[in-house]
Amino acid sequence: MGGIPGPVWQRVARHAGGLKPAQGKTTPVPAVATLAARAQRAGPRSGLPEAAAAGPPSMIFDTLRVAVIMMDITGRIVLWSPQAQEMLGWPAERVVGRLCSSLLDRSKPSEYGCGYGHGGPPRAGTVPPPGPTALRFAHLMRTGSWDGVLPLRHRDGHTVQTEVRASLLADEDSRPFVLSLLADIGQVQDVEHDLATQDATFDSSPLGVAILDTRLRFTRVNDAMARMNGLPAEAHIGHTPAELFDCPSVAELVKSQRQVLETGEAVVDMTASDPTGSSFRSISMNRLEDRSGRVHGVACTAMDVTERLYAAAAAERTRERLALLNDVGSRIADLLDMHRITKELVTAVVPRFSDYSGAFLRESVVAGGDLPREPHSPETPVVQVAVAARGWSPQVAAMLAAGDHVKFFNEGIYAESMRTGQPRLVRTQEELCATTFPGDPKADAAIALGIHSLLALPLRARGIVLGLFAISRGPGREPFDEEDMAFAMEIADRAGASLDNARLYAREREAAVTLQRSLLPQQVPGPPGVEVCFRYVPGSGGNEVGGDWFDVFPLARGRVAFVIGDVTGHGLRAAATMGQLRTAVRTLAALDLPPAKLLGHLNDLADDISVSPDEPLMATCLYAVYDPAQRRCTMAKAGHLPPVLVSPGTSEAGYQGAYLLRLPSGAPLGVGGVAFESVELDVPDGSVLVLYTDGLVETRGEDISAGLDRLRALLSRPFDSLDHACDDILTHLEQIPEPEDDVALLMARLAGIPDSAAVSWSFPAEPSAVGRARALVRDTLANWALYPLCDPAELMVSELVTNALRYARGPIGVRMVRGASLVVEVSDPILDMPRERRAGHEDEGGRGLQLVSKTAYRWGTRQGTLGKVVWFELPLPGS
Repeated sequence: MGGIPGPVWQRVARHAGGLKPAQGKTTPVPAVATLAARAQRAGPRSGLPEAAAAGPPSMIFDTLRVAVIMMDITGRIVLWSPQAQEMLGWPAERVVGRLCSSLLDRSKPSEYGCGYGHGGPPRAGTVPPPGPTALRFAHLMRTGSWDGVLPLRHRDGHTVQTEVRASLLADEDSRPFVLSLLADIGQVQDVEHDLATQDATFDSSPLGVAILDTRLRFTRVNDAMARMNGLPAEAHIGHTPAELFDCPSVAELVKSQRQVLETGEAVVDMTASDPTGSSFRSISMNRLEDRSGRVHGVACTAMDVTERLYAAAAAERTRERLALLNDVGSRIADLLDMHRITKELVTAVVPRFSDYSGAFLRESVVAGGDLPREPHSPETPVVQVAVAARGWSPQVAAMLAAGDHVKFFNEGIYAESMRTGQPRLVRTQEELCATTFPGDPKADAAIALGIHSLLALPLRARGIVLGLFAISRGPGREPFDEEDMAFAMEIADRAGASLDNARLYAREREAAVTLQRSLLPQQVPGPPGVEVCFRYVPGSGGNEVGGDWFDVFPLARGRVAFVIGDVTGHGLRAAATMGQLRTAVRTLAALDLPPAKLLGHLNDLADDISVSPDEPLMATCLYAVYDPAQRRCTMAKAGHLPPVLVSPGTSEAGYQGAYLLRLPSGAPLGVGGVAFESVELDVPDGSVLVLYTDGLVETRGEDISAGLDRLRALLSRPFDSLDHACDDILTHLEQIPEPEDDVALLMARLAGIPDSAAVSWSFPAEPSAVGRARALVRDTLANWALYPLCDPAELMVSELVTNALRYARGPIGVRMVRGASLVVEVSDPILDMPRERRAGHEDEGGRGLQLVSKTAYRWGTRQGTLGKVVWFELPLPGS
């Protein structure tokens, strides 16, 4: 067993009341009798003065539990401390006055020479035989000190190995006595292990460790910390960090140390630069306190984290760049408008990557033309389409101006990048000036702004340069490097691909719009009693042209047809399908079919009208026929939005004058299996029929009923003309965010024709009806001053009335209407439709309908409410 190490033993001696081992002589101390008396008064567990027992707690004594035993020169115990009782279990009253050797473990007499037998300490006055213990005591009396290891017996019978330091002392009367300090060897070994661990950790730790006292002066510094600070360890001792190093980082460090010292709150992983500013450290600090709570200073550990910070900065830089690249991609991925793409591009990089940015495109690309095949030259027109800046000033406005037509200096980096398709990097203002002509106002503005670094990045698509993306940095930023240029080219290439898609889409959309406009009516007829106004607005620039369409055309008997529809889908296919639908409707309308039947036939043609077998026809449609003579409108719809009828004299109260006409919905064309129904209604003169497509009333995120209410509110306001009403509605539509779909709007004022322009008669089924009918027709045409029509009209009325007399058994009606043409109708109660026959040379009859067919402009038959009607139409003179 080794002895207690010197530093530990010195701490024990200091805390033992200042007693020091005598070196060959005795040291004066208070009388033993006095100490014994005080111990007696202190109680059976004491043996120390009360003042000593009440002294401040000591961390070393709390750890070692050092016991104090005082003996006379014969080895009898005169003082027994409470720590001795705690260590060995014997109370003071059992051991004071007895020989100390009685406490030795007597199970090993050969080693220690103690053979007292078992059963407890010896009686007072017993003299031990000479042995090793007596020899040690003699050595103590001769030299004044002795130390070693003694096995002492605990009261419960087990052995306690103790480390002993004994000193020969003398009181003021020169009477000698022995003071022994005992410590449990197990605890001593623990302390030795802790101290050895502390020293090894402190000295060999790769972390820099420093201990500072309460005045923040270095008291201990390991080699790692000395290397970090660039000073020997001994040069630190006794100095504060502020005295050794004069820099802002050290001042901040001292401030934190003082805060830790005052508050006791530890600081963990505080990053600070070294005194030279060339590296970075992670510093942790905590306050040093003993078990009694007394503050001894601050302990600091430091670790070099320069590489870690650089790696973290590189990772963060990579993350920010990936985020920027992703942001640019998400901004422009779905855009199909070049101006919006370039605007998003230049704003995405400012200020996250640069201070100023601008996008330039060749003028032919902006116009949506073919990819440019010829290389860039000084004469190539270029447009600065979008710009962005961290802040605006006159210099920025001089350097960046969206919409400007520019020409690049042939020897500059812009022209070189446009010509070669390779990026160019400018690192200094001198290089910037050298790339343009002297006195260039844009370069002068850049110099005035302090721009020191610039990237010229070609916007490429399929190997062809469409334009240029220029970004620059000003004061306060690091200049661009090669890595920045490679990253910026990733952004430019994505933008180039999006611009090419937008260019292709612009061409396709222009073709679709051109096709659609060519298929829509360029002008509409103006039949008597009807005023028509229309508008067609393609969808916004980011959306393909739709399949919205409308048509207005005259029908027989002075009627007029209105049709509006919307083909599902967008683009050229929708426009082509729309053209086929319009043609089919006009063809079926020539057969004078009622609206419901016309839609039924149109639905039957859906498979034939479909442009592609993989994309069957799906369209909505509304078909209306207005008869101005009868002031009656018949309409049916196939899944389309309901029309609005605005009555004349619209009231200012609510929607009183604008009504949604609730028609049977019907399924869209192409669904099949659904019957269509017609609705007839009488229309007051001056009413306005409004037909429209869903683009007028539908808004994303809003119920369509809100759009219908908004339309009714607009139509309820007074308007001077149909043109004014159409413009007012579309102006309001422009205020709605993101109108995406096409808009078709058709408004028709239905005024009817005057009563004096229509006459009718009814004749009994008698032979005289033919002559009466001819006379009335001639007189009426004379009154209308339509003399050129008298003979053909009289001849055809005679033939039709004669046919009716031959087969009918009821009254025969004749009706004449003067509108855009002359319409004459002959009706009878027979439902069977007449058929035109080819009469032979010898046939006496069968030529009446042949005569009508060759004489009339057009003619036809239809079923009436009580029978059939045969009609013919003659153009008015001069029409």
